[in-house]
Amino acid sequence: MPGTGTALRGYGRAYLKRGGSAAWTRKEGKSESGGLNEKGRKSYERQNPGSDLKAPQPEGGPRKRSFCARMRGMRKRQKPSNNTGDDRLSKSLRKWKC
Repeated sequence: MPGTGTALRGYGRAYLKRGGSAAWTRKEGKSESGGLNEKGRKSYERQNPGSDLKAPQPEGGPRKRSFCARMRGMRKRQKPSNNTGDDRLSKSLRKWKC
């Protein structure tokens, strides 16, 4: 079995389907519009007992205010060359309607 951070040489889809890595780290656990989908959230919670990831809260409330404040700070620190509008940060800010 390969170590953390090494290429999956010799390991194909069958390895991944048997649970080679968690869904939240792969494309199938990520939402196209940013963040994690339900499968990704459940996968993360299985790997990290005690965690409770919730779906985005675009309609408002304290979670939204907190999230938007944190992510705006990350936006300021981001390199202009990385701010393409198609990066994960931009997608999540759009999804949360920040």
